[in-house]
Amino acid sequence: MTSAVTVAASDGKGKRIAVALAWAGLGIAAVCGIVALIAGPGYRWGWWGLGSGFQIVRWAVTLDLAAIVMTLAAAILAYQVRARHALIVSLLGLIVSVAVAGPPVYLWRHAAGLPHLHDITTDTGNPPRFVAILPLRKDATNSTDYSAETAALQKNGYPDIGPALLNVPPAQALQLAERAARAMGWDIVAVAPDQLRIEATDTTLMFGFKDDVVIRVTANGSGSRVDARSLSRIGGSDLGTNAKRVRSFIRKLDASQAK
Repeated sequence: MTSAVTVAASDGKGKRIAVALAWAGLGIAAVCGIVALIAGPGYRWGWWGLGSGFQIVRWAVTLDLAAIVMTLAAAILAYQVRARHALIVSLLGLIVSVAVAGPPVYLWRHAAGLPHLHDITTDTGNPPRFVAILPLRKDATNSTDYSAETAALQKNGYPDIGPALLNVPPAQALQLAERAARAMGWDIVAVAPDQLRIEATDTTLMFGFKDDVVIRVTANGSGSRVDARSLSRIGGSDLGTNAKRVRSFIRKLDASQAK
């Protein structure tokens, strides 16, 4: 009888601990998620600087890793003492905490293998030049000048990036390029049909970074060649954003002539 009472008391204590751990882990994960989500908008609204915004995300992710440990421990304990409510809460907390930490951790690990670039183009030998956008970049920390070092880094890090070759005359290619640019959600700054050039700005979702794009169309035999360049206004590394943007644009163009 005494042994049974002891076991029951032990199970009761274990259930209380499991419940406390589960709710604490879920609460911490939820707070970390909210904090990480407002880091970018807070920077956009002028609440804090860029460095502080990045640090807020790092703090949130670091604390969220503790939430993962807590919810995992709670789930194991809840399963052992058969605390169904605690098990459900701990699993929910585990899902939330992994969802919070997962994307930033993946991005940081992915970025570690990327070249330190913020300027990507489909023509590293003669990149398209910005004209209409230059006044908008007067406060930008990144220059529009293009260097041999940047070209070498891109060739090594993104050897797949190249121009779109379309089987249509340049004027029509420019129309297709403009249509693709608008489909990308960019803010079109200028379309110069006489110079076969399009300039636009894309704004990133979280921190609202302004990246500028210039598209150049040239004759290529009986068809056209479309080159693009995407350049961040601030930041040393774009974490692959400009390369992803250029690839997406070129894919849209290639798909447009297949229709």
